[in-house]
Amino acid sequence: MEKVRVLVVDDSALVRKLLSAMLESDPGIEVVGSAADPLIARDKIKLLNPDVLTLDVEMPRMDGLTFLENLMRLRPMPVVMVSSLTERGAEVTLRALELGAVDFFTKPSSDLASSFAESAQDICAKVKLAAMSKPRAYTAVQTLDVPPRLSADAVLPRVTTPGSRGGSRIIAIGASTGGTEAIRVVLAAMPPDAPPIVITQHIPAAFSGPFAARMDHCCAMRVCEARDGQPIQPGHAYIAPGGQHLLVIWDGAKHVCRLHDGPQVNRHKPSVDVLFRSMAANVGASTVAALLTGMGDDGARGLLELRDAGAPTLVQDEASSVVWGMPGAAWKMGAANEMLPLQRIAARLLLLAQQPTAGASRAVS
Repeated sequence: MEKVRVLVVDDSALVRKLLSAMLESDPGIEVVGSAADPLIARDKIKLLNPDVLTLDVEMPRMDGLTFLENLMRLRPMPVVMVSSLTERGAEVTLRALELGAVDFFTKPSSDLASSFAESAQDICAKVKLAAMSKPRAYTAVQTLDVPPRLSADAVLPRVTTPGSRGGSRIIAIGASTGGTEAIRVVLAAMPPDAPPIVITQHIPAAFSGPFAARMDHCCAMRVCEARDGQPIQPGHAYIAPGGQHLLVIWDGAKHVCRLHDGPQVNRHKPSVDVLFRSMAANVGASTVAALLTGMGDDGARGLLELRDAGAPTLVQDEASSVVWGMPGAAWKMGAANEMLPLQRIAARLLLLAQQPTAGASRAVS
């Protein structure tokens, strides 16, 4: 199996050295070169033809966003952004994902060597998955301890008799790699009076607030980062905060958001499986659910639980997904009634939300 060839672009010599060493510790990755700024990177891309580029957000001579926009226009290739855990870093990274970057990881603010080592497995996985993704223009360190993989049972038990309260439809969406842009496409197509939407996107805590604000700015619906106890209302979309699970519960009179600081599920927090399981228990067949692009399989079992509860379910198709991991896993286990390209998902969710609660047959459209 050929190694993934990576070019590391960062203005810090220390970061270039540490990141290169960390990536090369994975037997499936080869660092073919490094560059201190985008102009040097441009020449090395032509010379070395890497499979993946890691790109610092803030760069000298040409900022990372300008370089990325030019790159995705002239020579689309998988790019993983290296971001800082700051409000500015979050805003720039979200813009980079809109421009076509596949994924990102955050640069520690101190103790670089130790922090990079702790994140090595995750970063190497992101780079290798980026190599398998489909780049688009804009319109493991083996010895590390791996945390146990927990299911949604670690946060809440599965109910044997799913229930529906009042029959009002609630749309639930889950996503990971490539999901910030996919969610933008879906939300931007929703009218201001759309049914309420709850969303779990795998995202760090420092990024979920700016992401929600960015969605609120570009969408007709009101979009916010979910708060504990917040009533779920039509015309509003609620995004799970990074670092907390989002559940939907019935408080005796209405559905509300519940934030849960439990363990990671499927090594994610927030987890899509947790959101979907809570919907199966408290909304049941009145849910309309979609699983979008993302690596891994978080959300697949939760989507199956929703389908078993009588909810219409759908997944994004492979051709329009950056990584067809989560939706692909759900489709293969029979968790989805339908599979659709990204551009058709919003309209289908709205149509399903207008229908009376009922089961649906599996079909590819």
